[in-house]
Amino acid sequence: MSVDVSSFLTFPAISWWAQARSADTLLLDAGEHFGKMSFRNRYRISGSNNSILLTVPLVAGRNQRTPMKDVRIHNADNWQIQHWRTLVSVYKRSPYFEHYEDSLRPLYEAEFTHLLDFNISALQWVSLQLRINWTIEETEEYIKDYGPGITDLRNNNKAATVPEYYQLFADRIGFVPDLSIIDLLFMEGPYTGAVLDRVVYR
Repeated sequence: MSVDVSSFLTFPAISWWAQARSADTLLLDAGEHFGKMSFRNRYRISGSNNSILLTVPLVAGRNQRTPMKDVRIHNADNWQIQHWRTLVSVYKRSPYFEHYEDSLRPLYEAEFTHLLDFNISALQWVSLQLRINWTIEETEEYIKDYGPGITDLRNNNKAATVPEYYQLFADRIGFVPDLSIIDLLFMEGPYTGAVLDRVVYR
């Protein structure tokens, strides 16, 4: 049985999915401290002029040293409405946006109090689209080293080369690699797995 341990990430990048999707069990570290300038509350998509970083606002801001299980979302900013409008604006003409629209929209309509609840809902939504049959578990306590037999994806600095695929604005800004998995799904739909298979690590 293969086991991966990961941080709670918001709609993780393509390279993360290429590594994680082969695991039988995914351990999500709810005990690690929130890290500023990380993708625990951010995800990157491609806009018409450059990439766009969508951020989930947090109570106490991004500089907190709080275990992930305690990080709360600042919902007064109507961030979900803003995120959804941005996704519609950017991707409404993409090949597969309409295919995913009705199932994805509820994530931006339900209210989430804690960041890890939104992140795990997003993770489950993507894994359903990719037909990944894994067991997802949350760890309460931070463990620095899991030892052999477990692939640790937390703060993973392994360089990845993501193969080019169709992007809406590539003719303006060029191909933007390793965006959020959302970009790849909207562009490639059922062929997303074939792109993930071609990601190379070095």
